[in-house]
Amino acid sequence: MAQADMLWRGLRGVALTLVVVFFLFPIFWIVLMSFETNETVLQVPPTLTPHLTLQNYVALLSGKLNTATGIINITFLHNLWNSVLLSTCSVLVALILGVPAAYAFARFRFRGGEDIAFTLLSFRFAPPLLVLLPLTLYFQDIGLSNTYVGLIWIYQLICLPLILWIVRGYFEDASPDIEYAYRVDGHSWWKAFTKIAIPLAGPGIAAAALLSFIFAWNNFVFALVLASADKQPVTVGALAFVTASGIQYGIIAAAIVLSILPTLALALYAQRWLVEGLSLGAVKG
Repeated sequence: MAQADMLWRGLRGVALTLVVVFFLFPIFWIVLMSFETNETVLQVPPTLTPHLTLQNYVALLSGKLNTATGIINITFLHNLWNSVLLSTCSVLVALILGVPAAYAFARFRFRGGEDIAFTLLSFRFAPPLLVLLPLTLYFQDIGLSNTYVGLIWIYQLICLPLILWIVRGYFEDASPDIEYAYRVDGHSWWKAFTKIAIPLAGPGIAAAALLSFIFAWNNFVFALVLASADKQPVTVGALAFVTASGIQYGIIAAAIVLSILPTLALALYAQRWLVEGLSLGAVKG
């Protein structure tokens, strides 16, 4: 019996190791590619002892890319700033609009409420290509084409439904009796909302905001069509590395590594709130 348990533990350890290696190997390979030249990346067969270099990161930070056809100016840092600006502002606007709306849908029952909530959620289901053409024409008519305001507005199709439906669940799990007792004590509805409801749903709001930020950061299609190069985020800016002299695989890998660092740092910093928010209400007493 003891030998069978040891064998089972050994097999489980091997299986878990294989799963971890399977999922982490692409990340390791991307990081390794970011320290290699294009010639090393394209070498066949690939070498097990590549010559590592920092020239890809130097090119991204300096804005100068040396190719066979000459020097190309790249705007990676500006694209990175665009991603930070667009994602942060989009999440803030979605929180300002979505948290009160989620509270209203959770606490009040009114005609058409569920239909409105589902309609907002359906924006998340719709393929971006379905709305790109009318949005492009509409934005051109009202002067929002190729503007930060227009992109932040359109990013609400990503952030607002996510925050609305996630936060609504946390408001529904929180007992309204605490708010009623606070209001009976002479406080206004707004104070009950800000002092009681929001702190109770705080972990859920933090988790929804983090997930919305990641989805907004990773968006590609909207910014590709609705913005020019000076307004595009880093996901679209990486297209600049597909040049006439070839695809710069090493610098693309370096750009990927640098572009995931902000979201990775944010996720690690907010890990406690993320885990608490996603598990809140999972166990019913």
